Amino acid sequence: MDAPRGEIGAPGGLGPFPPLDGVRHRFLELPGLRVHMAEAGTGEPLVLLHGFPQHWWGWRKVLPALAEHYRVLAPDLRGAGWTDAPQHGYTEDQLVADLVGLLDALGLHQVHLAGLDIGGILGYRLCLTHPSRVRRFVCMAAPHPWPRPSLRVLAEVWRLWPSFATAAPLLGPLVVSRGHQWIPRRMMVGDTDDIGVWSAEDLELFLGRLREPSRARAAAALYRSFALGANRRAAAGAYRGMRLVTPTLQLYGTVLYAGDRDAAGHPGLLHGYEPYADDVTLEHVPGAGYYLAEEQPEVVVRHLLGFLAATDSR
Repeated sequence: MDAPRGEIGAPGGLGPFPPLDGVRHRFLELPGLRVHMAEAGTGEPLVLLHGFPQHWWGWRKVLPALAEHYRVLAPDLRGAGWTDAPQHGYTEDQLVADLVGLLDALGLHQVHLAGLDIGGILGYRLCLTHPSRVRRFVCMAAPHPWPRPSLRVLAEVWRLWPSFATAAPLLGPLVVSRGHQWIPRRMMVGDTDDIGVWSAEDLELFLGRLREPSRARAAAALYRSFALGANRRAAAGAYRGMRLVTPTLQLYGTVLYAGDRDAAGHPGLLHGYEPYADDVTLEHVPGAGYYLAEEQPEVVVRHLLGFLAATDSR
């Protein structure tokens, strides 16, 4: 059902949506899941998938400009934002099924797709398993599914300790929800080139959701079952039997994974897709760390509009 733009009440005591000009809010009923989606514009559909610890508001700086050219759909993933946070269902297969179910509920056979962080990982999986559903894909700040781990990468696995802590069954919900929420706060502020991209109100919109017990548990389950699990499967070669036929643009800043500020120094994570993909373009976004759409929104919009408008043979 549609709702008027601006600060409107959300069900379940979740508080109002932050206002953004031109944005409408909808809830769609999927099997076992009520999904919230922000929507703006008309034209060809473009779906935006957020990262962790964010929700649709992570696209606020690019959504209005993209909506001048596309029908932009920014859902909250399972467990995030204003979407339901059930106890189960945070596996790769279920998250892909959620996305396919959302497209079906909207009557959309094929869409353009962009994702950041876990949204980028999920986007790759959708392209591999349901290639007919995605016309063009833009991945931001997330590795492709065919990494070539180097000794340097293996030596720096310790930098992922915040992710491992978040994934811990008992510890995870506590560290993301209690006190100063240092770990999710660090995941955002520590991996940006400009901490001024977020106001105190923005940070509260993201971190406040994690103080809800069900969403804190969902965050731990998401990292345990999907984020870390997908990367482990990729490193083990689970996707080498699959081919990426979707034209893809990979955008990256200085941060490709938590705590490391030398993305270009990891060619095994940026490259290595060549034997498995038909059409991938790599582009660096100067002046951005990890949250590209918030740190360099004008550059990201320019890249997306140019790439999505390009003609292809599909």
